[in-house]
Amino acid sequence: MKSANERGLKSAMEHPSGRLSTHEAHGAAGSAFAQYVGSDVLLSLQNTRTRAETEPSFLIITQVTELLFKLAHTEAVRARDLLEDDDVPGALRALRRFRSTCVSLNGTIEVLSSMGPTEYAEYRGALGDGSGFQSYMYRHLEFVLGHKVAAMARLHRDDERVHRDLLRALGEISLYDAALRLLWRQGLAVPESMVDRDWSLPYTEQDDIVAAWHVVYTEQDKHAELYLLAEALMDAAFELCRWRTTHLMVVERVLGSKGGTGGTTGASWLRRAAQHRFFPELWTVRTGL
Repeated sequence: MKSANERGLKSAMEHPSGRLSTHEAHGAAGSAFAQYVGSDVLLSLQNTRTRAETEPSFLIITQVTELLFKLAHTEAVRARDLLEDDDVPGALRALRRFRSTCVSLNGTIEVLSSMGPTEYAEYRGALGDGSGFQSYMYRHLEFVLGHKVAAMARLHRDDERVHRDLLRALGEISLYDAALRLLWRQGLAVPESMVDRDWSLPYTEQDDIVAAWHVVYTEQDKHAELYLLAEALMDAAFELCRWRTTHLMVVERVLGSKGGTGGTTGASWLRRAAQHRFFPELWTVRTGL
């Protein structure tokens, strides 16, 4: 006897038009897949505001990007917590998934690079004050990676729940802080001031931390796990920085030097953001190796 899923597949294949009905495409009642993924809700969120041909691409890619931000944040938090528990292998697995997520981010932004400036202009006005600058999920991601800027949380003070959650995240230990605390626990010369501080303050590069990572790189046999951690962090930072740079290039291709939506400065602001480096001492240490 055929299962319900098999019967549904056969019915769809025999549909005269060769296409799934709207009901079938959104997941018939009882479909385990649709229930797990939330297809009915997920596929109903693409509410375009114009008839522009490229607006669906922009909206869907933006929604996918937000989901990938959430996944990257999930893996970064997991890696941080595992480092706090001295579980380096577990943290390395989470960082591998984080890097893969950032690779996917780079793939999604490339979809938007195919859009011409006149195509974007067809629906740009319908975005109103909306801007990717307002993504609170991205702020959560930056905070857990150690890029703490309190002003970014204040931008969301009109939304009590979001603002409260961002302030909490601002005061939590970051992934990079957890890595430095691990180095300290394993006997590297990390100053105690760096392992117990006000986590909400912006991180500034420290010569002592550069020296600690230098030991990890030059004594790999002795610090094998820490070396793998350093390179995993660099893999993650590299892919995220690549996404920022690609984002800048796409905006320049579509908008030129015009201001962004929502009153942002567009490419000029993204250019400054692209210059930022997560885990700064891991970049600096390479000069002395």
